[in-house]
Amino acid sequence: MFKFEYIEHLYLLFAVIIFVALYIFARISRTRKLKKYGNISLVSQLASETSIAKRNIKFIIISLAFAIIIFGLANPQLGTKLVEAKREGIDLMIALDLSNSMKAEDIAPSRLERAKLSISNLIDNLQGDRIGLIVFAGDAYLQLPMTADYSAAKLFLSSIDYDIMPVQGTAIGKAIDLATESLSKEENAKKKALIIITDGENHDDYPVESASVASKKNIIIHTIGFGSLEGAPIPIYTNGIKSGFLKDNNGTVILSKADAATLEKIATVANGKFIMSTDGEPNLTGLLNDISKMEKTEFETKMYADYESYFQYFFATALFLLIIDLFISEKKSKFLSKFNLYGDKNA
Repeated sequence: MFKFEYIEHLYLLFAVIIFVALYIFARISRTRKLKKYGNISLVSQLASETSIAKRNIKFIIISLAFAIIIFGLANPQLGTKLVEAKREGIDLMIALDLSNSMKAEDIAPSRLERAKLSISNLIDNLQGDRIGLIVFAGDAYLQLPMTADYSAAKLFLSSIDYDIMPVQGTAIGKAIDLATESLSKEENAKKKALIIITDGENHDDYPVESASVASKKNIIIHTIGFGSLEGAPIPIYTNGIKSGFLKDNNGTVILSKADAATLEKIATVANGKFIMSTDGEPNLTGLLNDISKMEKTEFETKMYADYESYFQYFFATALFLLIIDLFISEKKSKFLSKFNLYGDKNA
């Protein structure tokens, strides 16, 4: 099992990306300015003793070294020993909404990203419980069967995106039905719970009726709503750039509103809690307390007991690249220009 011990450090890679983008922008701007004075190659020869090709190579080496350092800081680890362990807890299924309405940005950066962060925080506070993951839009799919390996759960969670859903829509009832079916197979578990995380907009089925069926099978359902009650437009991105908002057949921008009433009914019918989050930071304290008070079941599970860290290899590689960079001079070399090693006629 592969994981990063400090996966949050990987966000620093955005700084490297910005650094590279600024360098490319500066190079393009310089080239445009040189064109005003005539032949770029001739102007470069007269204007500077610095080799552009060498400078580019040094930049690439330094950027790569810093990217590798960031991976090292995240501490890549590999599970080396799989052991059987006994744990006590409940079976907890999480159903996450991946419909288009979860793209709304009334909760920055989006409803989905804040929901995923909340699930990650929830997993961090579990103790001994087994967890499963369902994703749903127009239909529902079991993404992760019951497991006590929280690292695996968070790895699956990080990979979830809208693109994995073949059918759009919001079928909360289908998610409840699938969770009921999956949890019912876990015959040894004394207590079972489902947490639905969605904006609540339901278009395709009857979730309250599905919740009633689940309740009769002793499954408690908690609901967490994400989004503003006033509503927010659903952005459309083309090649990573916002190009507009989703519209209906009449050309009117669609506003996605959180449906707190439906989510509250589902939780009430299935003896659970309803939490509404309009700021993307739901208070999970009461929910976690309820989970901790539920009757536990002892079960055996396989999990990685030992993880071996590999950060040192990344740091060593980065150090090697930085040492190489020290031996590359930016100055033009008359001797090396004869061989054109850098693809620069004036190296």
